[in-house]
Amino acid sequence: MSIELITVLMFVIMLVLLASGLPIVFVLGGSALLFGLLMWGPASLHVVVANTSDLMRANLLVAVPLFVFMAYMLERSGMSEELYDVMHRWMGSLRGGLAAGTIVGCTIIAAMSGISTTGVLMMGIIGLPAMLRRHYDKKLAMGAIMAGGALGPLIPPSVVLIIYSLLSGQSIGKLFVGGIIPGLILATLFILYILGRCYLNPSLGPALPPEERANWVEKLRGLKGIIIPLFLVAGVLGSIFAGVATPTEAAAVGAFGAILSAAIHRKLNWEILKGVAFQTLKTVCMVMWVIFGAGCFATIYQGIGASEFIQNVIKAWPVNKWIIILLIQVTWFVLGCLMDAISILMVTAPVFIPIARHLDLDLLWFGILYAVNTEMGYLTPPFGVNLFVMRGITQGSDITTEDIYSAVWPFVTLQAIGLVLVMLIPELITWLPNFLLK
Repeated sequence: MSIELITVLMFVIMLVLLASGLPIVFVLGGSALLFGLLMWGPASLHVVVANTSDLMRANLLVAVPLFVFMAYMLERSGMSEELYDVMHRWMGSLRGGLAAGTIVGCTIIAAMSGISTTGVLMMGIIGLPAMLRRHYDKKLAMGAIMAGGALGPLIPPSVVLIIYSLLSGQSIGKLFVGGIIPGLILATLFILYILGRCYLNPSLGPALPPEERANWVEKLRGLKGIIIPLFLVAGVLGSIFAGVATPTEAAAVGAFGAILSAAIHRKLNWEILKGVAFQTLKTVCMVMWVIFGAGCFATIYQGIGASEFIQNVIKAWPVNKWIIILLIQVTWFVLGCLMDAISILMVTAPVFIPIARHLDLDLLWFGILYAVNTEMGYLTPPFGVNLFVMRGITQGSDITTEDIYSAVWPFVTLQAIGLVLVMLIPELITWLPNFLLK
């Protein structure tokens, strides 16, 4: 059987099974086992076992449950009230200031957790009612919260970038640093859009009345609410960038810091700790099984000659490399409407990473492009995770699902603009890692 026919069969079967609703881990693992047995017989089972065993011993993956635990503990820590109060005091006097402050708050949360839904939950539960009480446009308020939360997979520490590092062999430290400037660019685009729209149409986000505005003494006093978040960010990211700790050790620091934060806010008890542990277990089990299934799929596919086949196809296809890069971005965007970020990465990595290598693309730049692209997937229906989280927050109100869907499109457009910027100016991604981590 030719490699061309095997490729077509593997990916057609995979897409059909995905469309049938079968969980991604069974699609990837089952396809790998089927074609392994067809090509190599029972010996393929040894390959699958060896690959899974290697992944289970990967030190980098230990950071995943620790970062997930940190994110869930931060949700329960009570930190969001203090963080939102800081944004309320400092930015409430501006038109659209509360929505813009929400973006700032989500950016800080992203730098602590690395998970998209954490920011949506933490700022949505507190910020959305506060903005609606002050007559903010509901779509602008929800859009700001969901878009701000989507910064989680890009701004370090990012679970998505940890998985990409494992697949591509890139330094996780450089990937983390590489996500900082693109993340800040997107946050800035969101803030400028909110402030600009509210300046032109004050009814969308009215400024706080003078009697509710904080004076300078109150503003400075309120800064205590960001002390713990800043210490947590410095402890996690600072230890990695300074070379003091590995990503796994830094994740342990972050998990301990989240527990300490909950204790300081008097939100730490046995029930909360047990609930967070179970949430972490469920999430990590899902992620790990997807990784194991995709690892088997990639190993079998590469073992039957995929790398040579991909290189030959590219050589025989006289197309500018930018056309290929654009097609990859479109593929990721379409899949983002249907699947979660980690599943997309695991499905496409066996094909796209060899293509990137053959085209001599910087895999650091390529990985951050994926992280920027996947942010759109968190906001695009029908699968957009942040849409479902917002639906849960607004359950029982007069906000409809249509309102939630229509709220995100201006921000998806801004994400696309940010993606184009970092595609055309690679230095926005590569300069800081090369400067700090030579």
